[in-house]
Amino acid sequence: MSAIFADTSFWIALLNPRDYLYEFANSSAEQMIDRPIATTDEVLVETLTYFSGFGAVARNSAARFVTMLHANPNATVFPQSRESFINGLDLYRARSDKKYSFTDCISMYVIKEYSLSKEVLTNDRHFEQEGFKILMKE
Repeated sequence: MSAIFADTSFWIALLNPRDYLYEFANSSAEQMIDRPIATTDEVLVETLTYFSGFGAVARNSAARFVTMLHANPNATVFPQSRESFINGLDLYRARSDKKYSFTDCISMYVIKEYSLSKEVLTNDRHFEQEGFKILMKE
């Protein structure tokens, strides 16, 4: 079974009880406990950046979570690399008519390059525009 990709919106919802998708994210995490999950360092950078303004408790909690995720044998965190940067940049350039973030372009590249599941734990409709199925629809 190919890994399912988790985007920033999933991690934020999973870690933030005030997020409107919190219940969905936690329910999804419980249902997929045995399913391999994948993400990128870039996605985790966005997640950590999001929690940076919430104070020391939230920052430390997010940092602990990222550390645990890196150690989780059921999770793959694709590292930042020159290759992923260049390939993400190529997609970013190719989709100048879209509003894809650079991190999304890297994520889309990684999903395709490593033949991950076409299902993505996100509410970001940009992934739908590239042919992926988003799992966090409102």
